[in-house]
Amino acid sequence: MSQLINSQVLLNSRPKGIPQAENFTIATSPVVAPQDGEVLIRNRYLSVEPAMRGWICDAGNYSEPVGINTVMRSLAVGEIVESKDPAYKVGQHVLGMFGWQDYATIPASGIDRVIDTSKLPMSTALGILGINGLAAYFALLEVGLPKAGDTVLVSTAAGSVGSCVAQIAKIKGCKTIGITSSPEKVELCINEFGYDKAVNYNSPSFAEDLASACTDGVDVYFDNTSGRISDAALTLLNQRARVVICGTASISQWDPIPHGPRVERHMLVKRARMEGFVIFDYADRYHEGVSQLSEWILEGRLHYREEIKHGIEEAPDSIAALYRGDNLGKRLIKLAD
Repeated sequence: MSQLINSQVLLNSRPKGIPQAENFTIATSPVVAPQDGEVLIRNRYLSVEPAMRGWICDAGNYSEPVGINTVMRSLAVGEIVESKDPAYKVGQHVLGMFGWQDYATIPASGIDRVIDTSKLPMSTALGILGINGLAAYFALLEVGLPKAGDTVLVSTAAGSVGSCVAQIAKIKGCKTIGITSSPEKVELCINEFGYDKAVNYNSPSFAEDLASACTDGVDVYFDNTSGRISDAALTLLNQRARVVICGTASISQWDPIPHGPRVERHMLVKRARMEGFVIFDYADRYHEGVSQLSEWILEGRLHYREEIKHGIEEAPDSIAALYRGDNLGKRLIKLAD
């Protein structure tokens, strides 16, 4: 084991706002052999999430910030290459917070689940069957409470969460409208993810375009952005509308807290409800979501797109790339075959 070398992406400085490549360093060290109750995992795919920005900021968040000079926290899927725990066998594919690194030596309790790759690719466990698809599933159905005939408005509509939200909403009989960042992504929303309409928030006439698209108002607003996009969306709420706050991607930093239009009057007059969502609150129900999402994929009712980069060298700039809107699909980093 001492002959194996592990490449690791370390957080070297606390970013102000969106993490950049210079906030990370790639270092190497010998692979650590597993002890009793531990497993050694060779990572195959690393995940890149918008939420990672919150995981490394020093402002309050739902998880402890990643420590300076420690491996960047990340979901990953990989193969067990050595096991010192009888519950796990060499060759099994597993998912967990294994970090941005080639190898992870961890307690077996750190494995979230064993991945079945017989019907769907291993990579899907980090996207459509990972926290992206699960966030879409639980946030929409448990918080948004869509009903047949509702209009569901989705920001970051072409992203890995938003695109899944829209397709689930269509399965439930809803009308879907997307907000995205470019004409190319507008076409993607309509032609690939089945939105009824989509608008470009970078258009000079965005507010007017959105109002024109939402002629029947909005019953569920699935908010991944906050900021000026949501300012425009909240004016269009119907009575008893539900607003799901799943992300705040348009806000570059929260210290000091940015100011904008007040939402209270919209919520009062429309008797609307706004609720935040964090996927980890639903950890004990992941199996339910994975089962239903898998069924819809295999039936051809749920489509997904992946954008795969190759090599750990792609990791340091990958969070910034998400916020630049460079990706068309779930961003993954492939380390090995």
